[in-house]
Amino acid sequence: MQEQILNELTIIKLYLAKLTGSSALPPDEQFTNEVLDKAAKEFQVMCMERGEWVKDSDISKIIKKAPYRAGNFIRENFSFVNFFKRGHDYYFNREDLTLLAKELKQRNVDLSRYIEFKEEQAKFEKARATVPKKNPKSKPFKLPKDAKNVPESPRVLPSADAVRQELKTLKQTFLQNKYEEYIDIYNGSFAMIKHIYYFEKYMEPGLKRQLHKWCSSFNEANTLIVDITKKKEKFIPVSEENMISL
Repeated sequence: MQEQILNELTIIKLYLAKLTGSSALPPDEQFTNEVLDKAAKEFQVMCMERGEWVKDSDISKIIKKAPYRAGNFIRENFSFVNFFKRGHDYYFNREDLTLLAKELKQRNVDLSRYIEFKEEQAKFEKARATVPKKNPKSKPFKLPKDAKNVPESPRVLPSADAVRQELKTLKQTFLQNKYEEYIDIYNGSFAMIKHIYYFEKYMEPGLKRQLHKWCSSFNEANTLIVDITKKKEKFIPVSEENMISL
């Protein structure tokens, strides 16, 4: 039995020597670190040529809308482990990237938007960390002596009908101008401009300013209608014709 095992190990060693291209070398040089490193690199190149690995800059071909060089975020935030570094570039396993893309789609996550969200969240937390620690023995503020008897008279809010009419006009403008190409509506009451800096130079003059103005007016009107009626208005950006067909 022992002799059989030794014979099998010898055969395995022979095959490994052929695989690494070192079978012509003396036995004590066939499996040096240099030889194994060279074989590993050649194997990586072969896998890359077969399309099994995706370069960091090509991740968007697998995960739609992934920003350029999204690999660093994927490795650090999604615990993605099936990758290797070659030179200055990272290579990611295509099959695992495809699985990640599928799960992101199932969770309705736009990777570019999620990265932006996490970056903004990190910036906020970093800024919040600069707040000085409160001294429990003293007040967290100090008012000047003249900060006294400075009230504001009650505000006169516009009528709910007037605000609803403005919202109706804004919705018509949105649909007529096809603003859905440039603006996202969240929860039916809050508007944000999409990422347009990639093609901003191709937009009609003044369109970006119009989009900002529309978002500002829409968000202000929705805030105001809640102040007046204590209820939210909902805007689903679908035309009446399409609503009927749905």
